[in-house]
Amino acid sequence: MPSAERSCETCDSAACALKNKPAGEAQEDFLERRAVGRRMCQIQHKVLVLSGKGGVGKSTVAVNLAVSVALAGKRVGLLDIDVHGPSVPRLLGIEGRPVEGTGEALLPVAYSENLKVMSIGLLVNSREDAVIWRGPMKFAVIKQFLKDVEWGELDYLIVDSPPGTGDEPLSIAQLIPEADGAIVVTTPQDVAVADVRRCITFCRQISLRVIGVIENMSGFVCGHCGRATEIFKSGGGKFMAREMGVPFLGSIPLDPQIVDASDAGTPYVQRFLGSVAAQAFQRAIAPVLALSVRPRGQ
Repeated sequence: MPSAERSCETCDSAACALKNKPAGEAQEDFLERRAVGRRMCQIQHKVLVLSGKGGVGKSTVAVNLAVSVALAGKRVGLLDIDVHGPSVPRLLGIEGRPVEGTGEALLPVAYSENLKVMSIGLLVNSREDAVIWRGPMKFAVIKQFLKDVEWGELDYLIVDSPPGTGDEPLSIAQLIPEADGAIVVTTPQDVAVADVRRCITFCRQISLRVIGVIENMSGFVCGHCGRATEIFKSGGGKFMAREMGVPFLGSIPLDPQIVDASDAGTPYVQRFLGSVAAQAFQRAIAPVLALSVRPRGQ
């Protein structure tokens, strides 16, 4: 991993696109692209968490994946780019924590020794404040999170993107062209799976590797009798992943304790480490922990 002291001028990578300004690129655009690249160069792996539609528990999955990777001893940054509905601060119990700066950079909020967090939800005055921005403003703030936040050296940056295939996921994919790939979250029912198909097509059209699909809310196991009930069915995500030719990372069962933990601001995998759902999260992160640097689009 490159040192934080290393600059583009001293980089010995001949293939790096940040060393020299291409013909036709405005100087301001080049300097901003280089500033983003300098920050991202200190991060070994970048993983986007996407979903085709809302309501599938994507942010809950992103938070618990980030915490699981941090518990595995990795240095992790969690970036919430859901401008209109940032829920990561609430899920981690860090609402109201101040974001400090150095004059030249913003410092992410430290959730734990191994996990740093940044979200627009940490910058608004209260949870009732509405952020009413069009596409260009959202692109600008996402770029600022990458360019002006002092993430430092990380093993992983996990990005929680809002649902769909609109401005935010497209912006982050354009700003981090070297991203390792995306984890796509769905629930088992047909209406969710259909939207995830479009999300996978979106990834392919922008040459973003799909690391795999996670099926959330996959069945419910009663805590009293142990009987399993398929409230939203199960298996739809696995079947769709096989049809689309992408890896299936696992199923996360519906557990009321996940809701309780989320509302309490304590990640589920941290509070109920030995539970069935926590073990499913642990299995799901195996391909993330095994990531190796590979060319974009593979």
